[in-house]
Amino acid sequence: MVVGLPTNFYADAQTSVVSTTLLGTPAEVRFTPVSFIWDHGDGSTITSGTGGATWASLGLPEFSETATSHVFDRAGDYTISLTILYSAEYRIGGGAWQALAGTVPSTSPPLTASAKAAKTVLVADDCGRRRISPGC
Repeated sequence: MVVGLPTNFYADAQTSVVSTTLLGTPAEVRFTPVSFIWDHGDGSTITSGTGGATWASLGLPEFSETATSHVFDRAGDYTISLTILYSAEYRIGGGAWQALAGTVPSTSPPLTASAKAAKTVLVADDCGRRRISPGC
């Protein structure tokens, strides 16, 4: 993470179905992610309706703002966590899905990451071709 630049967060949460047998009849519960709550560890949180995506899959250059990005203002170590809220539906014997009230939270294990300050320099050459210039 670079201080002052957006850090893009994303999660790959999918709809999942849990199947079992209830009194001899097939039963299923379907969990669908509906909300993503990111705690950045610096006192800020964001809530998104999606888990976000990589910059590449969004067609954006690195350090672009996204719906799930965050800018850290100070260098330091931050403990980041994600809580995903799932809606739940059930069906018995292959019937129609029936919605259940409320949501089911699932919190990921926390991740500790470092935000560092960075400096840029101008160079006279193309660093992709020649790595001899200062700053390459």
